[in-house]
Amino acid sequence: MNAHGNTFIRDPRSPGLVYPRPIEWIGSVKLCSLPMSHPAKSIYPLMKSITGIEPVSIENQRHEGESVFPLVYSCTSDSLTMSEFCEWVSQNRAELLGLATEHGAVAFRGFPSPAVEDFDRFVQSLGTENFPYSKSLSNAVRVNRTPRVFSANEAPPEVRIFFHHEMAQTPIYPRYIMFFCEIAAESGGATPLCRSDILYAELSKRCPDFALKCERTGLKYTNVMPGFDDPNSGMGRSWQSTLGVDSKVDAEARLAELGYSFEWLEDDCL
Repeated sequence: MNAHGNTFIRDPRSPGLVYPRPIEWIGSVKLCSLPMSHPAKSIYPLMKSITGIEPVSIENQRHEGESVFPLVYSCTSDSLTMSEFCEWVSQNRAELLGLATEHGAVAFRGFPSPAVEDFDRFVQSLGTENFPYSKSLSNAVRVNRTPRVFSANEAPPEVRIFFHHEMAQTPIYPRYIMFFCEIAAESGGATPLCRSDILYAELSKRCPDFALKCERTGLKYTNVMPGFDDPNSGMGRSWQSTLGVDSKVDAEARLAELGYSFEWLEDDCL
């Protein structure tokens, strides 16, 4: 995962997907030819080319006006190396980040399956500012694998994590988010993404009063932080880890700095 609000994702066969906010199912998908109604030249900007990387369409890909969700690049060469792929990403990083913003997500399929260190190289190739998890206010228990890559959540597989904007409940949030799969699930395991601009447009049509009230008054989040990291919870990061403090006095000072209201609860929870 990397800094500041958009995202790049990866299934077990590829190194990443970049996306600025949302998408649909990115699990195992069928590659197919680009539909004639969306010719590649009208979607993909002029980029430095390399043999073995081509735009494709996938099953259940969504078309909203001029955008394609997600936009997909596929590896068509068995000889393409991770170094060559990262060099291509570096040469086209401005275009790739622009595509992520325009279409909502960019997925890479069929590329060399990287180790964590290789994925870190992919992230660095995009040239985005690093957003260390230790400085975030996210409430998930995560483990850093490299300075730029950390686990999505340490909760057990049976814990369901629903659609959300990454760190939307905090004043500090990423602009770009990247995912990759280190160990594929034996069954299921797809990463669902939702385009929130389309979702909000539909919400405004079906519940206009509610949508307008959200715009005018905003939202208030209430969260309980435990006194110790609880990896069995999808939201089990302790207040010490979340706020980067060691004492309640320092915690209260940090909360005041953030403009949070707070209350100490039983079991050292905040």
